[in-house]
Amino acid sequence: VQLQASGGGLVQAGGSLRLSCAASGRTYGITWFRQAPGKEREFVAAISSGGGSTRYSDSVKGRFSISRDNAKNTVYLQMNSLNAVDTAVYYCGTAATADIRTTVGAMGYWGKGTQVTVSS
Repeated sequence: VQLQASGGGLVQAGGSLRLSCAASGRTYGITWFRQAPGKEREFVAAISSGGGSTRYSDSVKGRFSISRDNAKNTVYLQMNSLNAVDTAVYYCGTAATADIRTTVGAMGYWGKGTQVTVSS
């Protein structure tokens, strides 16, 4: 399984970005995490392989939306109303299962991170 995250960048507070996680191989549940400087990697959002189940951290619920296009084997993270606390490197990972997993330890595969910087 190979994952490729993209779409990060610099955005002003209140703005939006859409991240993509392109996967190779079979269709699995995908989870987004983020890691700010000096902090541990934390769960952001996850989606099941079929897209029917999603889960969000409390800090992004109502602002971020996860979706997927299985024809392209790509998962998207739409991020709206961004603020400075969202500044981090964002990673996508998979446990190579169909269901949702939300812990770092459950991930067996990771993509390289993409930097999101929100300026205030």
